[in-house]
Amino acid sequence: MRNILLPVLGSILCLSARAVSLPRESTNVAGRGPNIIMILADDLGYGDLGCYGQKMIKTPNLDRMAREGVRFTNFYAASPVCAPSRCSLITGLHQGHAYIRGNATLVPVPGQSGQAARRLPLRPQDVTVAEVLKAAGYATGLIGKWGLGEPETSGVPNRKGFDHFFGYLNQNHAHNYYPDYLWRNQERVTLEKGTYSHDLFTREALEFVRRNRERRFFLYLAYTIPHANNELGRSTGNGMEVPDDAPYSTEPWRQQEKNYAAMLARMDGDVGRILALLKELDIDNSTVVFFSSDNGPQGADEGGFNPDFFASHGVFRGIKRDLYEGGMRVPMMARWPGKIPAGRVSHQVWAAWDFMPTAAALAGTRPPPGIDGISMLPALLAHRQKASEYLYWEFHEGGFAQAVLLGRWKAIRPGANKPVELYDLQTDIRETRDLAARHAEILRRVEAIMKAAHTESEFWPTHPERASVETMPGGVFFLKNGQGRNPAVRPHRAQPRLRGHFHCFSESRAPSWKTP
Repeated sequence: MRNILLPVLGSILCLSARAVSLPRESTNVAGRGPNIIMILADDLGYGDLGCYGQKMIKTPNLDRMAREGVRFTNFYAASPVCAPSRCSLITGLHQGHAYIRGNATLVPVPGQSGQAARRLPLRPQDVTVAEVLKAAGYATGLIGKWGLGEPETSGVPNRKGFDHFFGYLNQNHAHNYYPDYLWRNQERVTLEKGTYSHDLFTREALEFVRRNRERRFFLYLAYTIPHANNELGRSTGNGMEVPDDAPYSTEPWRQQEKNYAAMLARMDGDVGRILALLKELDIDNSTVVFFSSDNGPQGADEGGFNPDFFASHGVFRGIKRDLYEGGMRVPMMARWPGKIPAGRVSHQVWAAWDFMPTAAALAGTRPPPGIDGISMLPALLAHRQKASEYLYWEFHEGGFAQAVLLGRWKAIRPGANKPVELYDLQTDIRETRDLAARHAEILRRVEAIMKAAHTESEFWPTHPERASVETMPGGVFFLKNGQGRNPAVRPHRAQPRLRGHFHCFSESRAPSWKTP
């Protein structure tokens, strides 16, 4: 049997060396690397774009971007929720090694008091793609949603390699599209009432590109569209927050679906504005643009939008918070005129943690040692590409779940003490037939990967103690695994789930936890 453990064990042995030093010399023998723009949508499903099969929502600019570059059909998010997915994207580590493995932790965090769920910031030693590119001479900017460091912590963007930051630090704050304030670098900026934050992000992104057109730059544009305003959804039934529902105002749909489609139309138009500016400034051919999403589409419990209406999850099973394909497989496109052959559809398998080494290769530098990702630059340029032997995920909301992709086989362990499910994606893309009982050898291999690819985290233990449920002011409960119920909270739609679900609350209504 082929030894599947060596790559994983090698990564584990490198943990102590990880993020210790940044590259000092360029490996770019061809000279100047391109500008790099990563546009990340929030909760955008695989099936939400026309180029990925969407029939009802029009996305002409993103469809054109796909025609002018390469569209990947087998790209995976790093996690089915926000913060851990973004941590892996910018650090090059899958969730078995990443420092941040959930939106919040129930474990006490040094320097944070109280019993509420806490958000863990990136540490000084957690090297990001921005730090790698900044060391290579790039101007670096982050606009939009961060979620990896609260104010005055080690994880704020300006301490993680970004020269410029404008947006939300806190991911629950990012639910509100009409916020009272945003952050510019480390300064809190009050906004005029009625300001739609997405529009500010596009304006800021265009200005960042103009300002840095004479030098190499890296822009991480982390849009919040089409994530719901969860709190508005709970109070009104419609959390899909957008200034107007054009161009879908006359469609015979529910208002939630009209708003969702209008949000995508707004983002699509703004991506078109960014691409047009690159041409206007004559830096189109020297800029590579990526577009992707942090995880699969949200459920109806978050903003009232039904992901089945537009088949936002494509043909796949599952949505956000699922390790099934619908929660993990997301769009990925890349465009670089004159370098990336136009009109390609690639079936290369890769994941979000491959972005950091890919960006480093584009810049002609090296990523830090010991990361899990590999450069996908050959795949971008239609060259022969080295492939990862497997992809690994873990998820900690409501328990400890794991998943492995090994060739055609997708394995999911829905809980720490539960049996592994095994699906043949070549014949069962919807993951409906569990074949674990028929393929003992494959099962042993994926179980070995699950064991070797995971390193313990003090903040996300694999066997957490059962937490109690307390009533907060206003009668708000923190629900785990569906136990307990608050009539004001919309329940999940009935569907197969991998694990229990933690309802998210704003910081002002953070739930309290006690451990026995």
